Amino acid sequence: MSQTATISPTALRAKTGDAKLRLLDVRSPGEFAAGHIAGSHNIPLGDLPTYTDALVSGAATELVVVCQSGGRAQLAADQLRSAGHDQVQVLEGGIGAWTQADGQVEGGASAWTIERQVRLVAGSLVLSGILASLKFPKAKFLSGAIGGGLTFAALSNTCMMGNMLSKMPHNRAASADAEAAVAALTS
Repeated sequence: MSQTATISPTALRAKTGDAKLRLLDVRSPGEFAAGHIAGSHNIPLGDLPTYTDALVSGAATELVVVCQSGGRAQLAADQLRSAGHDQVQVLEGGIGAWTQADGQVEGGASAWTIERQVRLVAGSLVLSGILASLKFPKAKFLSGAIGGGLTFAALSNTCMMGNMLSKMPHNRAASADAEAAVAALTS
């Protein structure tokens, strides 16, 4: 499958007044609450399969998919394209690139992104494995397993640890109103 077209933060900012443009943010509700592009609508990536048909049937608009850094948005855009939505683009670099390019965000609840949480947990487990291996040599395999998992995550563009962390209560505190998002995205 070919990669979905991308749009730069600068090009997106120039198009934000376009009535046919819709923004779909596929991050967790907690990440979305922490900061999102004005006018974007949240349907977490894990919930997207439930709403793909509705989004494709109302595909009269150009859809830009947003996540933290672009990986989840690419997966979502590929799902939408394979279901028949041909006007899908991914925001290059995600919300991180948007803010670096002086794009404004709404929200501001203090929540860590899933990516940052993964770095904390993975780093802590690797460090713990190394320290524990000083007393228990087989503990080094914990660090190896985490390294292998991170390598697999990079190669497959998926992250099992991120998926597990997104289900934690602090990441599920806010909820996405996917039905309202679909209605807004397809109107």
